Amino acid sequence: MGLSAAALLWGLPGLLLTIALHPALSPCPAQASVPAHRDYCVLGAGPAGLQMAYFLQRAGRDYAVFERAPRPGSFFTRYPRHRKLISINKRYTGKANAEFNLRHDWNSLLSHDPRLLFRHYSNAYFPDAGDMVRYLGDFADRLGLHVLYNTTIAHVTLNKDQRAWNGHYFILTDQKGQAYQCSVLLVATGLSVPNQVDFPGSEYLDGYESVSVDPEDFVGQNVLILGRGNSAFETAENILGVTNFIHMLSRSRVRLSWATHYVGDLRAINNGLLDTYQLKSLDGLLESDLTDLAIVKDLEGKFHVTLKFLLEEGNRSADAVPLPQDDNDNFALRVGYDRVIRCLGWNFDFSIFSKSLRLSAGGELSKKYPLVKASYESKGSRGLFVLGTASHSVDYRKSAGGFIHGFRYTVRAVHRLLEQRHHGVTWPSTKHPITQLASAIIRRVNEASGLYQMFSVLADVVLLEENATAFEYLEEFPMQALAQLEAITGRRARHGLFVINMEYGRNFSGPDKDVFFYDRSVGHTEDAWLSNFLHPVIYYYRHLPTEQEVRFRPAGWPLPRPTAIHHIVEDFLTDWTAPVGHILPLRRFLENCLDTDLRSFYAESCFLFALTRQKLPPFCQQGYLRTQGLVGTESLHQHGVESGLLWDYATVGRGVSGQQPGDHGPGQHPLAPGPPVSPFDSNKEEL
Repeated sequence: MGLSAAALLWGLPGLLLTIALHPALSPCPAQASVPAHRDYCVLGAGPAGLQMAYFLQRAGRDYAVFERAPRPGSFFTRYPRHRKLISINKRYTGKANAEFNLRHDWNSLLSHDPRLLFRHYSNAYFPDAGDMVRYLGDFADRLGLHVLYNTTIAHVTLNKDQRAWNGHYFILTDQKGQAYQCSVLLVATGLSVPNQVDFPGSEYLDGYESVSVDPEDFVGQNVLILGRGNSAFETAENILGVTNFIHMLSRSRVRLSWATHYVGDLRAINNGLLDTYQLKSLDGLLESDLTDLAIVKDLEGKFHVTLKFLLEEGNRSADAVPLPQDDNDNFALRVGYDRVIRCLGWNFDFSIFSKSLRLSAGGELSKKYPLVKASYESKGSRGLFVLGTASHSVDYRKSAGGFIHGFRYTVRAVHRLLEQRHHGVTWPSTKHPITQLASAIIRRVNEASGLYQMFSVLADVVLLEENATAFEYLEEFPMQALAQLEAITGRRARHGLFVINMEYGRNFSGPDKDVFFYDRSVGHTEDAWLSNFLHPVIYYYRHLPTEQEVRFRPAGWPLPRPTAIHHIVEDFLTDWTAPVGHILPLRRFLENCLDTDLRSFYAESCFLFALTRQKLPPFCQQGYLRTQGLVGTESLHQHGVESGLLWDYATVGRGVSGQQPGDHGPGQHPLAPGPPVSPFDSNKEEL
């Protein structure tokens, strides 16, 4: 019924009432455009997005994942182009410990469901990308994650509102114009924009993202590949056996992952061209800045490399442009090429984000990655976090944060931060008596996957209680955010702390390093600080470092200079359980830092110490005096006597070594446990 009809039926009063009520009675465009609200919005249903969704769902949070494709893992439906992943799928380790096994499983996400381990999806050591797509689909379906498929977020901006958690909401608009309002934005879109270098003739290039993967298309051709990473070598490996030759050109020398200890550098599975180059089988590698070059095409359709300054504006024919070989007939790239392929990696897609979010500062690295803090929060917008591959600026070319086996742990760290910030849930920790400190550290360095994969990035933190009687153990905290530990975790660090980290030797990794030199391994505990291979390093601080100290830490150090530092000597088996080589030096270091005795004792020894010492070791204070300890038996006592750990008081009563009953020697009490025992004597009283 129209407004004029209502006036005829109701008269003037009815007309006035209708005008007053009309906005409430009719469908309201303003209400229809009110964005749907979510506390947490996750962009992208790749591995990082699904991993965060899992943690949010387990915590019972209000969230949604936005995915432009009809299923998860859309990146892996196309990449890598030749379908073989370079993330290892080690199904057998000889160990039953699930956490340890994740050290060598580079594809599984974290979950409580043992069926969702990648080893159930592929038997291959280097799996097919299709297996990853299938795995991610099952991960989302079996866990019932809230994913909005076929939803492309086209624009992201801010709406300031003091009622919001961070002083603003994030407004997401999809391809249909539907708006969503989010308190926290978690960007897990990966790197999706091909990196391109703009130089004359770049329009002639085939991109990695579109070049043919059929080797038959390259039979008998001369091929030039621009790039020096895994995508370039993957492409070369695919056509190595059918081309005349392959030349590879890049501005930097090749970086081999086994030399740099960075999994993003060239992996052995793709480096066949290095053999053919060094064994002089026509293929070759060259270094040059691509921005100084140009590509020209001759009348026969062949491509030639020349120098940019030789080009005359408007004429790019090889028949008219001077070529370097005109002056230097030994110019390396004087041959013509049938194909020039661009394999220069990927960049983050900044195009959908409003400039008000300040995700990029325009620097060289910030063109590839968004600007984030050590906590993975954007430097420009509070409440915006970057996850997964796109967060790799924190540890680029250092650790594994750009890959599943690394960022599954950094995503968990971000979730723990969010739980404390917005829900008052403190960072998970366990509390133990101080006597268990060495064993807690030994267990983690031998089992923990997060420390092992995110070396020099994530670390365990031990917070000491007053008088060092007990400690709290926090796992996998971002090391460079150590100064903000109390705010991020909700825990107090007022009585000193230890930081447990894994590190390579400082001068061992690099593209120019010989990592196979003769004396590369260290075996003696006194030389532990010279260890080259991955090994545990423990930092002790009397006080929590300040932001200034973290920022201006010594070059090459992951943390500021500590009060004391201890290296556990590297181990060929990565098994740091040797009583003398690993555990004893660690215990002595902890005792020196804490000025206390961390050994364990029999109840009988604690009884004797109570009669002969003013201060008892913590084990006796926390165990024996509280009637909590190892109960003695006749056989246990006899074992202690035979091993030299206990005094045979029956023999003392009869007299030994010429002593008569009651002759206890100078200053020795008849109930004393024998000669004074140094707290650092590993052969006495220690269990």
